[in-house]
Amino acid sequence: MYEKIAPPDQGTKITFQAGEPIVPDDPIIPFIRGDGTGIDIWPATQKVLEAAVKKAYGDQKKINWFKIYAGDEACEHYGTFQYLPEDTLQAIREYGVAIKGPLTTPVGGGIRSLNVALRQINDLYACVRPCRYYPGTPSPHQHPERLDVIVYRENTEDIYLGIEWKEGTETARKLIDLLNKDLIPNTPEHGEKQVPIDAGIGIKPISKTGSQRLVRRAMKHALQLPPEKQQVTLVHKGNIMKYTEGAFRDWGYELATSEFREECVTERESWILSNKEKNPDLSLEENARQVEPGFDQLTQERRQEIMTEVQGVLDQLWPTHGDGKWKNKVMVNDRIADSIFQQIQTRPDEYSILATMNLNGDYLSDAAAALVGGLGMGPGANIGDRCAIFEATHGTAPKHAGLDRINPGSLILSGVMMLEYLGWFEAAALIQKGISGAIAQKEVTYDLARMMTPPVDPPLKCSEFAQAIINHFDD
Repeated sequence: MYEKIAPPDQGTKITFQAGEPIVPDDPIIPFIRGDGTGIDIWPATQKVLEAAVKKAYGDQKKINWFKIYAGDEACEHYGTFQYLPEDTLQAIREYGVAIKGPLTTPVGGGIRSLNVALRQINDLYACVRPCRYYPGTPSPHQHPERLDVIVYRENTEDIYLGIEWKEGTETARKLIDLLNKDLIPNTPEHGEKQVPIDAGIGIKPISKTGSQRLVRRAMKHALQLPPEKQQVTLVHKGNIMKYTEGAFRDWGYELATSEFREECVTERESWILSNKEKNPDLSLEENARQVEPGFDQLTQERRQEIMTEVQGVLDQLWPTHGDGKWKNKVMVNDRIADSIFQQIQTRPDEYSILATMNLNGDYLSDAAAALVGGLGMGPGANIGDRCAIFEATHGTAPKHAGLDRINPGSLILSGVMMLEYLGWFEAAALIQKGISGAIAQKEVTYDLARMMTPPVDPPLKCSEFAQAIINHFDD
């Protein structure tokens, strides 16, 4: 039973099986309008979603919306400081899929972030952020059309599970003393490091379970993409943090090559197979030399390990992946975090799905969004095995609230992600076509209009942009 809300009289619940949604033709989907500009962008988004579903399926499919509350609107409805009422949490648990506008971060004590709380409470471990360019969108990049990536960001660990102690507190001093006197000296690899006594202390947990379930979902997504886009890149700083970020990489490879062995090849394996394809008589030593830089400078023991690796790959994979068959598999590789920031700008078309830990993914998804038009055009989803929440990726921008001027693109495109998650690809494609058409005709809101050359004046209102998208469904 709910305290102050009631689900619609019509519609059917979405259920989950093995982590995937079982979607009826008349799903009940809770929505949170959002704070600030949510008052503008949600009605625009709802209008576009309903029009697309109607045009794609007629009366065969329909979304039954269920209004729930969070943020400032929840406080107005439930009372002071009721930012995330139990009604809302129950509705999301019960109906499985929800969509939300931006939410205010509470000031003072209590919930640190409503967005983070919703993710952690519902174990939404995969933050999914597609970054795709729509022709005509203003961009600081010379060739933004070359960037088409999906960031899979781990959503429950790393800094989101981070534990900190303030500098100067008794607990911080005790931890530093323990580290400096007992733990660091007994771990030879740390050498003579010492933590400054006036340091704050933070712990960033990265688990095998958390890492592998994220990579599993990224791999499943890659298998749904066109053959030329079937790639998963593990992003990490494992060259420095070997037991957290380096472990993320290793656990990712382990998951991919065990659960998806028939469907994937690692980059290193592809080199070994390709070397043999180019020269069938190539010796193990020469193959290893071509795979491993500086092979001749390595110790004899290390050279033997690499040759054993080469032999193992050829023995195991040549029958199923050799003779070029690996080219039709999902490519799994890894890149150092700072390098990938450079490469999404200089070689963006070489990447497809980027699987990252929380902090790296936070930076990377925003940087990629900036290249294709900014957060105003950046959709987002938070997905778990029993629930999924789709959301605008920008803030509440209260100074623009109620003026019917903000760009609703982020929430509309998050709605596109939701439709794809439901399996309603025809409706999703209509909206993407509509957005492309509207932008190509320079029918845009002020944030895009002012960046175009020449600037578009007057720009469309938020509600007018929604209608322009609908008008271009038939392009």
